[in-house]
Amino acid sequence: MTENPQQQPASNPELPTQYVPAEVEGKLYERWVDRGYFEADAKSEKPPFAVVIPPPNVTGSLHLGHAFEHTLIDAVTRRKRMQGYETLWQPGMDHAGIATQNVVERELAKDGKSRHDLGREAFVERVWRWKAESGGQISGQMRRLGDGVDWSRERFTMDEGLSQAVQTIFKKLYDDELIYRAERIINWCPRCLTAISDIEVDYQDDDGELVSLKYGDGEDSLVVATTRAETMLGDTAVAVHPDDARYAHLVGRRIKLPLTDRTIPVVADEHVDPEFGTGAVKVTPAHDPNDFEIGRRHDLPNITVMDERAVITVPGPFQGLDRMEARSAIVAALRAEGRIVAEKRPYSHSVGHCSRCKTTIEPRLSMQWWVKVGPLAQAAGDAVRDGRVAIHPKEMEPRYFAWVDNLRDWCISRQLWWGHRIPVWYGPDGEMVCVGPGEEPPTGEGWTQDTDVLDTWFSSGLWPFSTLGWPERTESLEKFYPNSVLITGYDILFFWVARMMMFGLYAMDGTPPFHTIALHGMVRDEFGKKMSKSFGNAVNPLDWMDTYGSDAVRFTLARGANPGVDVPIGESWVQGSRNFANKVWNATRFAMMNGATVEGPLPDPADMSATDRWILSRLGAVVAEVDAYYEDYQFAKLSDALFHFAWDEVFDWYVELSKTVFFAGGEPAKVSGRVLGEVLDTTLRLLHPVIPFVTETLWTTLTGKESVVVAEWPADSGFRDAAAEREIGHLQQVVTEVRRFRADQGLQDGQKVPARLDLSGTPLAAHEAAVRQVLRLQPEGEGFQATATLPVAGATVALDLSGTIDVEAERKRLTKDLGAAEKEKAQALAKLGNEAFLAKAPDNVVDKIRGRLTKAEADIERLTAQVAALPQG
Repeated sequence: MTENPQQQPASNPELPTQYVPAEVEGKLYERWVDRGYFEADAKSEKPPFAVVIPPPNVTGSLHLGHAFEHTLIDAVTRRKRMQGYETLWQPGMDHAGIATQNVVERELAKDGKSRHDLGREAFVERVWRWKAESGGQISGQMRRLGDGVDWSRERFTMDEGLSQAVQTIFKKLYDDELIYRAERIINWCPRCLTAISDIEVDYQDDDGELVSLKYGDGEDSLVVATTRAETMLGDTAVAVHPDDARYAHLVGRRIKLPLTDRTIPVVADEHVDPEFGTGAVKVTPAHDPNDFEIGRRHDLPNITVMDERAVITVPGPFQGLDRMEARSAIVAALRAEGRIVAEKRPYSHSVGHCSRCKTTIEPRLSMQWWVKVGPLAQAAGDAVRDGRVAIHPKEMEPRYFAWVDNLRDWCISRQLWWGHRIPVWYGPDGEMVCVGPGEEPPTGEGWTQDTDVLDTWFSSGLWPFSTLGWPERTESLEKFYPNSVLITGYDILFFWVARMMMFGLYAMDGTPPFHTIALHGMVRDEFGKKMSKSFGNAVNPLDWMDTYGSDAVRFTLARGANPGVDVPIGESWVQGSRNFANKVWNATRFAMMNGATVEGPLPDPADMSATDRWILSRLGAVVAEVDAYYEDYQFAKLSDALFHFAWDEVFDWYVELSKTVFFAGGEPAKVSGRVLGEVLDTTLRLLHPVIPFVTETLWTTLTGKESVVVAEWPADSGFRDAAAEREIGHLQQVVTEVRRFRADQGLQDGQKVPARLDLSGTPLAAHEAAVRQVLRLQPEGEGFQATATLPVAGATVALDLSGTIDVEAERKRLTKDLGAAEKEKAQALAKLGNEAFLAKAPDNVVDKIRGRLTKAEADIERLTAQVAALPQG
């Protein structure tokens, strides 16, 4: 009795006819968390694998950059967990000093209040309250994405343990004379009223003015150019190059500074480029970092001309003016004195802006706390040079070295109230005491604590070990430090990454914080343009998740992730990934309805068909390929390999070729059903780290087991069958050529055509039923007329196209295309036969013409065969 598996009930619980992500994603994620799948056990004897999350700001929400990075980290950690590692993905958030303080200050402003109305203690309490009520919404969004983090270990850069770590390392650095207090030039935000780090400065081209000014008179005069005329009030010198003969007579002399009653010296300094502009530059040590260094070399005074709000403080007609107002007023006054030699408006130049409030930053001389980074940066460079830390891709190493080898001392103090307060007390007689954890601060009249807080990057630089309990030698620290890999964007290689390297090596006795730094690029729109609200191309990934599901967003991001390269992404690509998830769902559902099973051992290869052996051979190769790509952080390549294997080879070829076996039933159907179950089981496990939700639903239904999250990662079986791969490759060639011919004749995919197959002399005789099934070819039947005969790869396929096409119109079209191909071939041969052309043409041009020749010859062969196959009139 012949069985028809299509008519049998599924051996597994039925799957819905459609996959609806919104109905399963949230429930699945909570189940994973409730069962503790993502929790890491420091007592485990499994080998450790640890990754930290780049801590998002407590004020933040999930953007595409987060979704991209988190997808890559989650894929790596899910795979390692399946491989049997004790896997820790450490979550947490950054207190984000300036950003968080700005949020709360804006709330206060709605009630007409400022932080000063509350006072420091009450304001900080208000920020903590905001954090509890409104902060950290990104945590919920991370759950939407499917982040497999250990929520039981969630940390915050200002929680008690991390605060102790901050105080400990500050004290240690201070005692080792690696932290000091000094007056230096810093980036100052007149709106936020604090120093800000280089990474918090956004540079953009602004239209300003370039004004050339004459200093001095007669032979004692020279011309300088500036975009910041207001700073001339603080000039304390003019600098020229020592070898510039034009100004040799002025070096060492003093000239009159316009609009003031001061004279300033002309100094010779090698920093000046004699070829740029006039070769003379104004020196304002208190308002420019380069000028500050010139001032130090020549012992120049530092004159600050603006207050913290960028208002002019110099007595006289400009006092009290904002810097922009003063700029116009000073230029007008200089013009009235005949001191303006040239003006250029508009003059586009790069200007730094506060990344938080967009205010133009002001370089400003200020008393701040600094880290002496020289020895720390040296250690951070050496750890990469000697191989203790690998940077991936390796091409990024020179950028890393260029940064750490030239790192300047780091300003770590911020004039804020929200953050880690600097643990230094000042006494009434100039005393200064740094207080470590457990130490009592000095008390008594006149003793006060420093009012500044530490740069946010100071605490986040401790993240890989402070989150594990340092300075205590905890079980977690012993188990999971150093981290296995840091996956992060190349844009913060110089800031967060370098700081973690410096602090980790310093605090952990020369042990770096991670073995590998895997750098990815930035997410851009589908045209390669940076995503920005101001550009109108920013995308909320949650909107795409709502529409297409989290798996679709994740797969799109992973498929674009080449190491160190920016990632373009558009909605149409997410739609394509949604289609892939649906294909996986529908094909798996069909397979399970038609006998796919994981029950029992795999049949002996001798009992398998060539199609069965082919797909198992390909499966082993794909497992090995995906493993190699994971180890090289080639997310795009591994995703692409899985996409084409699943969609093309498993679903479009193996399932289609096996349908006749399943429909016929019997022992061959059981064998193929077990093979198909094995292939689906393995493929779903391979796909799981990138698309976890749909694979969890399908795999648990297919296998009846607990969860693919804790399933074993597939191993390469080692099974290879070159003969079966050649045989099915031959079959694919036949099918592909006949499909192309059908398409060229304008036949619909599902249109059935009578055909005679002659497969003798090929290894395909056993596949005639499958070939007919896939190509929609009916038996010859009575009255069969071979109106088109196709010789394909040693086989012959005769088709009866009578009544299905206009033969003469088709012959005319094919003849025209054949003529065009022959003309293309002749032109390519002529160029390649021209020695003069070959001698002059670039290699890429010659290669392109050779490619055109190859294509033309293939087209001629194909079109000639198609014309010959047409019925003769």
